Amino acid sequence: MQIVANGLRIEVDDQGPVGGEPLLLLMGLGMQLTAWPQALVDRLLARGFRVIRIDNRDAGLSQGFDQAGTPNLAWAGLKYGLHLPLQPVYGIADMAADALGVLDVLGIPRAHVCGASMGGMIAQHLAARHPTRVASLTLMMTTTGARHLPQPRLRVRAALLSRPDGGQPEAVVDHLQRLLAVIGSPAYPPEPAQQRQRLQALVARAWRPAGTARQLLAVAADGDRSALVAAIRAPSLVIHGDADPLIPVAAGRHLVDRLTGVPGAAELDIVPGMGHDLPDALLPRFAAGISRVAARVRGPAAR
Repeated sequence: MQIVANGLRIEVDDQGPVGGEPLLLLMGLGMQLTAWPQALVDRLLARGFRVIRIDNRDAGLSQGFDQAGTPNLAWAGLKYGLHLPLQPVYGIADMAADALGVLDVLGIPRAHVCGASMGGMIAQHLAARHPTRVASLTLMMTTTGARHLPQPRLRVRAALLSRPDGGQPEAVVDHLQRLLAVIGSPAYPPEPAQQRQRLQALVARAWRPAGTARQLLAVAADGDRSALVAAIRAPSLVIHGDADPLIPVAAGRHLVDRLTGVPGAAELDIVPGMGHDLPDALLPRFAAGISRVAARVRGPAAR
């Protein structure tokens, strides 16, 4: 369904009983709500959650900003390297306001929140800026954005910034399959035919590379969130793969170190052989972790 939240049209998938504990899932750069596997959603539903997935602005079926044009990422990268200010069309804080708006429209005063990659950055803003609205926080394969942290190697950056060989759907699927081969989990390789089928469904639903470029500029412009993260008070879990080539595992350790708002409230789960994806074999582990940190909240999560 599509709702108007924070003044924008946001696509929302809302599953589970209205009386279940609300759990908001926020996906990463250029990804759609369907990138959260339904198999994971089913496991979370079985644990009593009401699971809410959204398409971030400029992705999936949510409102875009095509009128703003496509940013010059090469020029933006040079400015970032020189510590010059960037001028994104919108910021990560704006995307957090979208997520908050969704909770408002659905009548949810407080929810558990799980964000992956860029979605984890959005979740950091949401938890720090609106502490009464976030019951617990799960941050997957994400970062504070501190500049001293290890960065992806040139091969990974090149894969992330590469483009399909043409605009046909199958060419786009080929491109995405090559990208996932670079950033995915070496210990949990996907079954190729099944992966391709999922990517075909994703591309058929939406393919918005200009929106992804605008989101990437928002990520770069957001800078170092270390001080913001230190203000978070929600019980937190950080899940990170030790083989993540896009956001190296040092970022997960640094994130836990900065989650100092409640002593002992941040837990770190480093997953051997996991890269920058959500392998099917690890879905039970993810569901158990989200449920475990949610259970640390005193009293019901919300209504």
